[in-house]
Amino acid sequence: MIQFINTGKVYPGGVVGLKNVSLRIDQGEFVAIIGLSGAGKSTLIRTINRMIDVTSGQVLVDGVDVMTLKGRELRRFRRKIGMIFQSFNLVTRTTVVKNVLASKVPDMNFFSVLLGLYSKKQEMDALMALDKVGILDKAYTRCDQLSGGQQQRVALARTLNQHPGIILADEPVAALDPVTARQVMSDFKQINRDLDIAILLNIHHVDLALDYADRVIGIRAGEIVFDGPSSAVTQEILDEIYGGAPVPKAADAEAAL
Repeated sequence: MIQFINTGKVYPGGVVGLKNVSLRIDQGEFVAIIGLSGAGKSTLIRTINRMIDVTSGQVLVDGVDVMTLKGRELRRFRRKIGMIFQSFNLVTRTTVVKNVLASKVPDMNFFSVLLGLYSKKQEMDALMALDKVGILDKAYTRCDQLSGGQQQRVALARTLNQHPGIILADEPVAALDPVTARQVMSDFKQINRDLDIAILLNIHHVDLALDYADRVIGIRAGEIVFDGPSSAVTQEILDEIYGGAPVPKAADAEAAL
């Protein structure tokens, strides 16, 4: 369970990232965060694994205040939280399975890492993670030979190989074409349902958020202006979240191709 309690973040120079945010996200929820660029979407999710420190209030994960964690405790805590980025963050000159196995490096001794020695169980776990995202057949292909959508699936498999209780995704489909973006969102949805992993994802395209997430959080200028089921989102609510600006949709991008 994730809790934000009167959480605030002010960046140097006085820029407000979050303002008095209070939320609760339970195990197994699939939550999409929407809002304009700069509204605070990335700030919100990056406070959960303490990539960003809050300046007021609390962020609790399973009852633990993340701001109290230091050193080894903080590193151990972060192992329980998967993080997926827009840019994939893969070693493209090596194979898919080796990228997935890289998630085990923090748990290995120095010489095993240096020599690339993985146990049979670790190799099987990596292959199973690839199977869950539908690219087991690419296990021994170099990542630079994959499409963008396939590379994001490798990143998702690498995260699954950590056996996380929470997955955070920071604009994971922004670099993908609309058709591929939907395929990757389907992967997130399937993983959420099959493994009961809480997924908190910020996303640019509103139609993808409404089609795949169960719950939508709308953020504007660091404040939560909507929090409810995706089925409850109306044009009036979108106007409040986006301040009357055009609402970005993957469908519009697809139509323009």
